[in-house]
Amino acid sequence: MKIIITKDYEELSAKAAEVLLGVVEQNPRAVLGLATGTTPLGLYARMIADHRENGTDYSQIRTVNLDEYKGLPEMHGQSYAYFMRKNLFEGLGITPGQTNIEDGTAEDAKQECARYDALLEALPRDIQLLGLGSNGHIAFNEPGTPFGSGTHVVALAESTVKDNARLFKDISEVPRKAFTMGIRQIMQAKKVLILASGANKAEAVYKMVKGEVTEKVPASVLQLHPDCTLIADEAAGGKL
Repeated sequence: MKIIITKDYEELSAKAAEVLLGVVEQNPRAVLGLATGTTPLGLYARMIADHRENGTDYSQIRTVNLDEYKGLPEMHGQSYAYFMRKNLFEGLGITPGQTNIEDGTAEDAKQECARYDALLEALPRDIQLLGLGSNGHIAFNEPGTPFGSGTHVVALAESTVKDNARLFKDISEVPRKAFTMGIRQIMQAKKVLILASGANKAEAVYKMVKGEVTEKVPASVLQLHPDCTLIADEAAGGKL
């Protein structure tokens, strides 16, 4: 695992943008695995600024997202489909037909998971962007998730619900279940970029990098990936 420690969140975002833009410039038809949450917002803002200033072309790019809340329609203000449109896709001119995400309102969850599994097999990702949960989760793969897992519905850990509550008016509004890409599929990406910011992520970063590879810390599996880069700010990387 390649480790980059940055002074602060701004530098983290700039370094992450260098990596993502490098993939797009090298392959204008790349498949980008993308993530939601607050950590990639600085990265996404830089990608949009680069698009406006330098005209980087996304017309042939395709995207695949990690996860979606179960029960939220794509137009809901807190759905991940909405988040991606507002924070990245519209700013890059990426059309809905280029994007892929689980259907949070699917009536048959098992069938939706099978659909997404087949989609991921057909769209091998050139890079997969990840955030890191304070309990070591990646995507919504909570501690105890088998490393061989495919797309599945997960009951979110209470720590994850609390982490996400800041995005809702009240913690009671946070969905308790989500569709998520499995760990097996994350590991199939040609390149993985994981970002961690803030002192509350320091323990998870340490366990991911220095701890044993265990399903108790889902992110620890990334020690086994042949091309994984961690970018952490000083607060998140403080225990390394």
